[in-house]
Amino acid sequence: MASLRDIKSRITSTKKTSQITKAMQMVSAAKMSRAEMNAKSFVPYMEKIQEVTASIALGSKDAGHPMLTSRPVKKTGYLVITSDRGLAGAFNSNVLRHVYQTIKSRHKSNDEYAIIAIGRNGRDFFRKRGMNVILDIVAVPDQPEFAEIKDITSKTVGMFTDETFDELYMYYNHYVSAIQQDVTEKKLLPLTDISTSGKLTSYEFEPSAEEILEVLLPQYAESLIYGALLDSKASEHASRMTAMKNATDNANELINSLSLVYNRARQAAITQEITEIVGGAAALE
Repeated sequence: MASLRDIKSRITSTKKTSQITKAMQMVSAAKMSRAEMNAKSFVPYMEKIQEVTASIALGSKDAGHPMLTSRPVKKTGYLVITSDRGLAGAFNSNVLRHVYQTIKSRHKSNDEYAIIAIGRNGRDFFRKRGMNVILDIVAVPDQPEFAEIKDITSKTVGMFTDETFDELYMYYNHYVSAIQQDVTEKKLLPLTDISTSGKLTSYEFEPSAEEILEVLLPQYAESLIYGALLDSKASEHASRMTAMKNATDNANELINSLSLVYNRARQAAITQEITEIVGGAAALE
């Protein structure tokens, strides 16, 4: 049985750990609130640009663009969004496991696919397994601005345009609530399934639909990536908040259990000392 000093030391260290996890929980809660607001505030912009893009692509017979046209698939791109840090529960493992299983089931060699990793966890996961990571970005801020990821979004869209790959899928954690984040797969390119939830608005285009599509479609694809990143950041902070709450609760349960063991051991030691004193006194009589 452990000594009283050892038990007391474990209680003290566990209390310090619970203080750390409690602080991390509060920090993640604050970050989640702001990230959720950023993700929701981006939705109206996404809906509007999707409406305009759909109006041009579907409403104009003369409009055409390579990003709207499917071509024979020789190579598939996978854009995977993870976090740079851990301690976020199953946030990273869920999406990485899903992507890994998908790639293994669809492809037989590294030449058939290419991975674009956003986040250190995803990059390291695929590189350790010898998978084809052609582009990566790490140290994305907790509240990212579009300018900060503009480089990777434009490179990703450019790779489809120059036929580095013929289709692109995006994987990330979709924020549903503070306790639910769903792994989401979205076909990003080609943009063959553009649609709107409402009735298309009639627009007049100047100079022409084709010239507008040349500028609008890359921006639309980049906005989809940015929107998914905002969504993923909200999910990351929510998942970390939940994980730290669970860690704090577990630490408190362990402290209570150790305190009970400590009190029992202390009581046993006191009882033994009293017994020894009484026995010694009886021997002197």
